[in-house]
Amino acid sequence: MRWVVFDYGEVISEPTRELPALAALLGVSVEDFSRGYWTARDAYDEGQSDLEYWRAVGASVDVAVDEALAGRLTEVDVRGWLRPAPGAVELVAELASAGVPLALLSNAPVSFARTAEREPWTRHFRHLVFSGDLGVAKPDPRIFAALAERVGARPADCVFFDDRQVNVEGAVAAGLQGVLWQGPVHARQVLGA
Repeated sequence: MRWVVFDYGEVISEPTRELPALAALLGVSVEDFSRGYWTARDAYDEGQSDLEYWRAVGASVDVAVDEALAGRLTEVDVRGWLRPAPGAVELVAELASAGVPLALLSNAPVSFARTAEREPWTRHFRHLVFSGDLGVAKPDPRIFAALAERVGARPADCVFFDDRQVNVEGAVAAGLQGVLWQGPVHARQVLGA
């Protein structure tokens, strides 16, 4: 059985548009905020708490973050990543309807994972695997091993789509068929072949 595995951010979802709103909550420029947001993100995706993450982002722009502010930032941040990319959910639904076993493998914090699990598109996936729950993120080979174990398949039986080349290379190194995401049309071509 061949599993089709999708990344989430910028594959199933559009990129967040909430960075200006998040920067405004801290009272700083989007440029300054963005640097801290992305620099601290790996630890957040590997299971760091919301409060620890937002305190790290705040420290990068000299703004103290308490629990209440961290909660507001988390809410806006999660909302920003929930907008489906055009055609992606339709592709997932088509594959599920055709009986193709699907899994999601996403670098995402725990708070986002719990919200995403309640989204309508998740019903098409047999397994949802989030880095924040595992404490390890792509492209670390351990996350691909965890995925294969979760779905009960050999890595070679998994086709993995991701928008980041480094994650595709990590998947290939772990024995999966890694494919750089170029949209639903390209994915159909790859899967049809």
